[in-house]
Amino acid sequence: FKLIKDRFGQPKRTTRREVMDRYHFVFVRDRVGRLADAQEFEGLVLKRRTFPEPLLAELTETAGGALRVDGDRVLVTHCYTERRLTPLDVFVRTRPVDAAAAAIVDYGQAIRDLAVAGIFAGDLLLKNFGVSRHGRVIFYDYDELADLQQCRFLALPDEDEYGGGEPTMVGDHDVFPEEFVRFTIPAGPLRDAFLGRHRELLDPEWWVATQRRLAAGELVETLPYAEGRRLGV
Repeated sequence: FKLIKDRFGQPKRTTRREVMDRYHFVFVRDRVGRLADAQEFEGLVLKRRTFPEPLLAELTETAGGALRVDGDRVLVTHCYTERRLTPLDVFVRTRPVDAAAAAIVDYGQAIRDLAVAGIFAGDLLLKNFGVSRHGRVIFYDYDELADLQQCRFLALPDEDEYGGGEPTMVGDHDVFPEEFVRFTIPAGPLRDAFLGRHRELLDPEWWVATQRRLAAGELVETLPYAEGRRLGV
């Protein structure tokens, strides 16, 4: 069950309405099997005793616009439900190295699949992705989801560009792919596995080329199953 917060802390600059708009964006787009399907509910009535009191206090404080307590009932005015997934950051910490590396490789494939469907996940932290019981990596946090064509993929400025002049201004839709791995995957076997298959995701030109392909009307095939499960021709 997912309730949207009333307000978002830094560094996020989104609003409750904008998050709801992103959920609608997901509902009407091709999810290529990489976005968690959500069901929207309004007016749910649940028993108060099903909520631990600390959880209820936190929900009331942070998402009071989406629920209220009425005696022994909790009235949920608006929420989304999604399938249960194992958060990817938890998965890679608790599984053997081979399984964790395979999940990280599929994480990169999920980013690719979304990109060729015209979607940029935005916040690529591992905690925003989950692993299904079939081992498929799926994105489920839509706070910063964006239309790929709205993004501007850039190379990191050289140090010389900072030399004493005006600071470089970063726009809301500016993305620096070279930083992806630095903030998402720890150094070691998992990062090596990712870079062995998906190094080009760190190249701004790959993203710009993908934008050009989509703008030209190209339909890029994505398959919802592993290569080893495909039927021979």
